[in-house]
Amino acid sequence: MTYWQTFLDSFTGYASYLANEVLNPHWGNYFYWLIGISAAVYVLELLFPWRKNQPKIREDFWLDTFYMFFNFFLFGLVGYNAVSSVAVQAFNDFLANTFGVRNLVAINVAQLPHWTQLLILFIVRDFVQWNVHRLLHRVPFLWEVHKVHHSVREMGYAAHLRYHFGETIVYRSIEYIPLAMIGFGIQDFLLVHLFTIVIGHLNHANIYLPLGPLKYLFNNPQMHIWHHAKELPKGSYGINYGISLSLWDYLFGTAWIPSDGRDIKLGFDEVDTYPHGFFSQMFKPFQRK
Repeated sequence: MTYWQTFLDSFTGYASYLANEVLNPHWGNYFYWLIGISAAVYVLELLFPWRKNQPKIREDFWLDTFYMFFNFFLFGLVGYNAVSSVAVQAFNDFLANTFGVRNLVAINVAQLPHWTQLLILFIVRDFVQWNVHRLLHRVPFLWEVHKVHHSVREMGYAAHLRYHFGETIVYRSIEYIPLAMIGFGIQDFLLVHLFTIVIGHLNHANIYLPLGPLKYLFNNPQMHIWHHAKELPKGSYGINYGISLSLWDYLFGTAWIPSDGRDIKLGFDEVDTYPHGFFSQMFKPFQRK
């Protein structure tokens, strides 16, 4: 009954949160920040296109726009937030009943300045995500899930948010323990999340964004385009796994930028026959070859 109540409370709580976000614009409103950031980056694409022959409304633009709202809002509404809350409570109960562990916090940073906590959260979370991203390319079933994101054949900002809901489950599940072990003491991670959204949108955008020496720290469109390249280095599962930071790829030898990559072909071997519909893409990883 406790888990059922957790499920109901999380489900109704998220539905109320989403309704409030849509109906009540305010400075901390994530819904309208997402729209605003997306619109701003799209304007940059229209004004300063890197691939000038690419259509302004590129292939699957509206599909990717739907993915943007589905992955950040609708997926949570239809149950992910509620189910994950139950899973977290069950996991904590398991640790408490089996090992007597009632507090996962190993390093408490709650007393540090707010900006320091945000910086630590950003770096730790990005490193965890870099490793998860590598798993998505190396584990066969996870690669089938990740193919949805790599099915983009014309790159644009909205491609950033085209990914299978299974990725959310994998990322959040693996992130949970390392982030829970650090007592951030911060209730609102909006600044970190919006910052990563801006970087992710720019990485996928049809713009030229030279960063100079900062390219060794931050991911960028000229680096990330090679992550989506159809032709990869021989024997490689993938390259340029960085989400927000390129630092990890340079440190661990997975950075690869042989040229500017403006006109390279994107995708994977069977990308030309990959389905373009939302539901067909959702079911594709579960189909037998």
